[in-house]
Amino acid sequence: MRILIVGSGAREHALAWKCAQSPLAERVYVAPGNGGTPEVARNVAVSADDSQKLVKLARKEKIGLVVIGPESAVAVGVGDEFRHAGFPVFGPNREPGRIETSKAFAKDLMRAAGIPTADYEIFTEAAPAREWARAHEGHVAVKADGLALGKGVLVCSSLAEADAAIDAMLVQKTFGRAGTTLVLEERLVGPELTVFGVTDGERVVPLPPVRDFKRAREGDQGPNTGGMGAYSPPAGITPAMVEEIADMVLRPAVEELARRGLEYRGVLYAGLMLTAHGPRAIEFNARFGDPEAQVLLPRMASDLVPLLLASALGDLPERPHLEWDPRPAVGVVVASGGYPGTYETGFPIEGLGGVPPGVLMFHAGTRPGPSGLQTSGGRVVTSVGMGADIEQARMAALSGAVRVRFAGAYYRTDIGQEAVRVG
Repeated sequence: MRILIVGSGAREHALAWKCAQSPLAERVYVAPGNGGTPEVARNVAVSADDSQKLVKLARKEKIGLVVIGPESAVAVGVGDEFRHAGFPVFGPNREPGRIETSKAFAKDLMRAAGIPTADYEIFTEAAPAREWARAHEGHVAVKADGLALGKGVLVCSSLAEADAAIDAMLVQKTFGRAGTTLVLEERLVGPELTVFGVTDGERVVPLPPVRDFKRAREGDQGPNTGGMGAYSPPAGITPAMVEEIADMVLRPAVEELARRGLEYRGVLYAGLMLTAHGPRAIEFNARFGDPEAQVLLPRMASDLVPLLLASALGDLPERPHLEWDPRPAVGVVVASGGYPGTYETGFPIEGLGGVPPGVLMFHAGTRPGPSGLQTSGGRVVTSVGMGADIEQARMAALSGAVRVRFAGAYYRTDIGQEAVRVG
């Protein structure tokens, strides 16, 4: 079988790496891919949101399975185009994909499905939004309704912060069209958790939990990013808790979408807060998380391709036999100086050839340059280590990250450290 993975990030590199290991995979293609994906797949210079060219490519190469990586491809309806052309697709169509591309849609769906979540309201004007924030004493999360590359959420601890965040979105238009509507939520307190569910539109198979770190700086300080690292499994999260979350959050979401006539096939990402009153859904994503995929897929001992194909064909077993490496995995993102704000690209990358044995290096913002690979994005690579415990996995991941050198490179050294303290 020939497999096409749509996207260019470290998530897509991890998917290509895992799919290439399958005996079912004759060849893996990545469109457009990055500087690291040719190690495991064939790059094709087609944009992830160019539906017509992607379908033309799939026809030419006789693709048997399409895997949609990024949210941007979901948003423009790449899944719709492929399904219309008769290809099996792992990833949702545009309308059910609104569970990620519109936070207002997602919150209303949570309410309709009875999914526990934070109190919220939706606003298009600043004055009533400020009043709602005032009623919650400024302890709110201000979220741009549309896609904002993982940076459209501002968590506030005071009225001044809330007013500034509301003005930034609705008055100053910081996030452009993505922020013309915003969702205001009460601020929840507790550790965050990610649980993925693979679904064929009817059945949902939960995968092991992951915890990611969105703040740019050590100690969860600084602005929100698309993710600076992750680890799996998080401390204290049992299989029974994952199944409870699937019953409480993932399955009701898929059922509510189906009730609206929107079949969802692919992976559904539930971002959760573990509050004193139980798990609360914060958000949904319509794809594998990044950097969560980079630590989840290396732990998967089973063949990934049959699971993706069963979802795409609407034939997912109720409880497929999936095997997981018991060793934890930690991923550390090496980012460009200035990310998630303004940053420069085009810097030569050194040290990729000196990565310690056993450490995986998934590329995100890399591309070929005159004398080797160079930076091409905010998040450049994810160094992933595994070990007998979290501390060993952390040290392995950091041993890879420290070897990656380019102008302005930075990374967090505390990814997964909380699990070491708990242990």
